Amino acid sequence: MKKAPKAYKNPEFLGSPEARIIRILAEYLEPESRFAKFNIEDTIVFFGSARIRPADQARTSLNDLRKKTDGGGSGHAAALLRAEQDMAMSKYYEDALRLASMLTSWSKELHAKKQCGRRRFIICSGGGPGIMEAANRGASEAGGYSIGLNISMPYEQEPNAYISRELMFEFHYFFVRKFWFAYLAKALIIFPGGFGTLDEMMELMTLLQTGKITKRMPIIIYGSSYWKEVLNFDAMVKWGMISPEDLNLFCFCDTPEEAFEHLKKELGHLL
Repeated sequence: MKKAPKAYKNPEFLGSPEARIIRILAEYLEPESRFAKFNIEDTIVFFGSARIRPADQARTSLNDLRKKTDGGGSGHAAALLRAEQDMAMSKYYEDALRLASMLTSWSKELHAKKQCGRRRFIICSGGGPGIMEAANRGASEAGGYSIGLNISMPYEQEPNAYISRELMFEFHYFFVRKFWFAYLAKALIIFPGGFGTLDEMMELMTLLQTGKITKRMPIIIYGSSYWKEVLNFDAMVKWGMISPEDLNLFCFCDTPEEAFEHLKKELGHLL
């Protein structure tokens, strides 16, 4: 008689509701073992939209639309407006790429000077396209490692091509993925984004505000013109929904150089 499969080798059981806790533990323990293997203890996390495109791609799409004549139709006008907006937003892709490259080069210099096996301030993103790709790409072009914490969704988010292969992860559970964003992070850089970016930003700000995260974690909100239109923190203070000192949890930056200098200063206590 054929033997029954061992429980830990039984796909039907492992995919069942009863085994959910095993899947959750696996998404905690497997990344932990890889981070330990590669001596990664701290990260700089980039959040931002998957929809923001590189400048060259946005420019090509815009130029192609400008060459077309659509009889002045509303569809063509709407597409042209969207392409112009994409072109304007592409500056954030280029800024994220440059900032990640600057931080990675700095990290490599620290690693060389210390002459130790520990890797410091590794760039970490959500692993997808847009700002996430820009962050991983910047690290890659600077010759460094970078982490991608990708998430499986009904509309598949493919991992970008610039993540270090050894540090590419695929999560099912958003909350375990968020844990790994927060646990190793020594700084957050929040580029323009939508619901997902707002969710990640507000959850981590809440954890800092309430003292659930006790470590020092500087937060840069990148792109003041975008964020000050989308969010009115001063109004939250005015109406008593947050305290004035809560505004000290973050700062706004608008250039890679400004953000880089701020982070070097803020992270100096760890060196």
